[in-house]
Amino acid sequence: MAKPTVALVYQAVQALYHDPDPAGKERASVWLGELQRSMYAWEMADQLLQLKQDVESCYFAAQTMKMKIQMSFFELPPETHIALRDSLLSHIQSLKDLSPIIVTQLALAIADLALQMASWKGCVHTLIEKYSNDVSSMTFLIEILTVLPEEVHSRSLRIGANRRTEIIEDLAYYSSTVVTLLMTCVEKSGSNEKMLIKVFRCLGSWFNLGVLDSNFMANNQLLMVLFQVLQRDETSTNLHEAASDCVCSALYAIENVDTHMPLALQLFQGVLTLETAYHMAVAREDLDKVLNYCRIFTELCETFLETTVRSPGQGMGDLRTLELLLICAGHPQYEVVEISFNFWYRLGENLYKTNDPALHGIFRPYIQRLLHGLARHCQLDPDHEGIPEDTDDFGEFRMRVSDLVKDVIFLVGSMECFSQLYSTLKEGNPPWEVTEAVLFIMAAIAKSVDPENNPTLTEVLEQVVLLPETVHIAVRYTSIELVGEMSEVVDRNPRFLDPVLNYLMKGLREKTLASVAAKAIHNICSVCRDHMAQHFQGLLDIARALDSFALTTEAAVGLLKGTALVLARLPLEKIAECLSDLCAVQVMALKKVCGGLPFWLLVVCMRHTNPIVENGQTHPCQKVIQEIWPVLSETLNTHQADNRIVERCCRCLRFAVRCVGKGSASLLQPLVTQMVSVYQVYPHSCFLYLGSILVDEYGMEEGCRQGLLDMLQALCMPTFQLLEQTNGLRNHPDTVDDLFRLATRFVQRSPITLLSSGIIVHIIQCAIAATTLDHRDANCSVMKFVRDLIHTGVSNDHEDDFDLRKQLIGQAMGQHGQQLVTQLMHTCCFCLPPYTLPDVAEVLWEIMVFDRPTFCRWLESALKGLPKETSGGAVTVTHKQLTDFHKQVTR
Repeated sequence: MAKPTVALVYQAVQALYHDPDPAGKERASVWLGELQRSMYAWEMADQLLQLKQDVESCYFAAQTMKMKIQMSFFELPPETHIALRDSLLSHIQSLKDLSPIIVTQLALAIADLALQMASWKGCVHTLIEKYSNDVSSMTFLIEILTVLPEEVHSRSLRIGANRRTEIIEDLAYYSSTVVTLLMTCVEKSGSNEKMLIKVFRCLGSWFNLGVLDSNFMANNQLLMVLFQVLQRDETSTNLHEAASDCVCSALYAIENVDTHMPLALQLFQGVLTLETAYHMAVAREDLDKVLNYCRIFTELCETFLETTVRSPGQGMGDLRTLELLLICAGHPQYEVVEISFNFWYRLGENLYKTNDPALHGIFRPYIQRLLHGLARHCQLDPDHEGIPEDTDDFGEFRMRVSDLVKDVIFLVGSMECFSQLYSTLKEGNPPWEVTEAVLFIMAAIAKSVDPENNPTLTEVLEQVVLLPETVHIAVRYTSIELVGEMSEVVDRNPRFLDPVLNYLMKGLREKTLASVAAKAIHNICSVCRDHMAQHFQGLLDIARALDSFALTTEAAVGLLKGTALVLARLPLEKIAECLSDLCAVQVMALKKVCGGLPFWLLVVCMRHTNPIVENGQTHPCQKVIQEIWPVLSETLNTHQADNRIVERCCRCLRFAVRCVGKGSASLLQPLVTQMVSVYQVYPHSCFLYLGSILVDEYGMEEGCRQGLLDMLQALCMPTFQLLEQTNGLRNHPDTVDDLFRLATRFVQRSPITLLSSGIIVHIIQCAIAATTLDHRDANCSVMKFVRDLIHTGVSNDHEDDFDLRKQLIGQAMGQHGQQLVTQLMHTCCFCLPPYTLPDVAEVLWEIMVFDRPTFCRWLESALKGLPKETSGGAVTVTHKQLTDFHKQVTR
């Protein structure tokens, strides 16, 4: 773009915010985005901030400054850094009263500059010295001091570990000065609420960075001020939230309690004083404050968790902390107790690991009270109509309760709890909503109760299936869920199978209960396969009439999956005929319409029909798959442009091939021909995935190798064209993922075939380019391919071709090794998130095992090529660090 005038930029900003025509707004947005990416953005933003025409133009300019400093700081020569700093400080001072969001953007720009500008030593000290005596500058000074610690770990700023360590040490050195400044602000501003909020936000930010001195903070007046604000009934909502956030940050910062003892004690005692304030907030029905207190109590329990388990009831292991959480669990709003769930999970996990019955005995009463409270919170409203919703907020809360109950039930005892819950239903006559909630909790723990010779379980099952159809529909819904969870009991007591199936069939015929009943039938089929074989005809009838039931896709798939699992238990000669019947319904549906469900159901039939086939026997599913293939082939041709349908066809074929293995050989030639033909025009990545399945099944068959290699080469050409486009790798991560799955299968099944071919050079070059791709699955596939490829030259598995494999890998590494190692080091430093690094390490390890001396030279060369300094003048890596790293990797 040519250099614009400031008037033109201002005009574009006005259009962005005020043009009534959406197309005009869009044009302005695109043009301003282009400006922000250009070198002219620095000057234009500076001029707009000087002009100070209105909030919109100043906000755009401040945001542009922040963005440029974050992403493009390298564009500026070092000699301009001081002028930029002075200009930003001048802008924030002159614009401090225009708008808080502008002050925040400029504060972020100044913080990001300070972190990158190594020549700006002791920035905190400089700023405090310059502005602390001017009351009118205090708002923006505190804003800068708030965002500065927050930006230290920002992923946008790639400042390197050395610079980050230097900054953290610098901030720790000046932290007491900052806290003293904040205390002075509080003293000077009195009860100015806005200033107190800013002070607490700033203090929380420094706690989060973990640089405040514990001894200094333990005796600091600011802590007293914090707790006074939280104790006062008249504290406003905003101030209360800021103070609560700050206390939570402080508690999080001292998680390693033993090294922060004085501060830990002050916070512990301070939080315990808030119980009265909590009760006052409950009395005033101030839910915001109640939630804040519960957050603080939960954070207290999380911080002192290990102390509480180590020395319950003593010192800071005081069990009053758990009492506070149980008080919160008694609040009528379920959102309050939900805040504490993570703590209860962690407590359960801790106690499970210690496995000390005496210790479990101390905590058992607390868990019993918690479970009692959770059962009450799970109750639907008495005037609720219909089944329980599981997708709204309350439904999600109940699912989290179910998970939590499963995790902590061992402390109370599953059987004991189950029996107690049942007795509340048996002995009392509770209202329907209590019955439903109790059944819900029973369903959560049913699987953890030992089903062997258990009269309570059989009695429950007996009573549930006798529930009349007149009870509330929600009770019937949850009772069906419970029956599904008790499938182990049915398996041990087959006399219940008929009454259970009759009960579930009633549900299946009702619109609102159909899906939950289908899920329960699936569970029964999965666990009671042998007993269910006699009911296969009934299951087949259900499958044929699937469309007549009001089922979700998931429930329909579950039903068919259950049917397929039972089918696999039939005598071998009956399987082919029954599978043919089962698939026929879906094939007919496919012929009529290419909807999603017939595909899913065919997939399920193929995936879960796994009979035991002896050597020499024909797989019973082979004939069925040959019958289905023409329909799938026709569907592929007709709908080849529709990625969704093609993907479903491929998924179906994948499971068909997996189902019968080598028995699908007759499909190989026509399937590969069709795949290659469609892929030339419509490169759907699922064809590459299907190709990998074929290589996995047939790659070790001598007669199939050349044909599979031809397939690979034919699929690679359109793939490379796609990936070589601008941003091709980034725009098509699925294609990258599936291409390298296919290549990896070749390496695993027929390495010589691949290594001797001409295509291998191009695949390796593509892999090197794709190592930079920041996409979890795609990157994982690329790294696995490279690792497995090199490993074939390392692993002497006593095969005759090992020497040839080693020679071929040696040639490939001689050609690409240095480029690969250099690229991997570059991607680790500049492209990839930390979770991908173990995969990179595996690749480097294989290269080193293959040829250590050469690898040492390649690594040295790669390390020498890394930048030693940032554009801000900070040392990213010293010569000693590089040498040490090289030694650590190669020794």
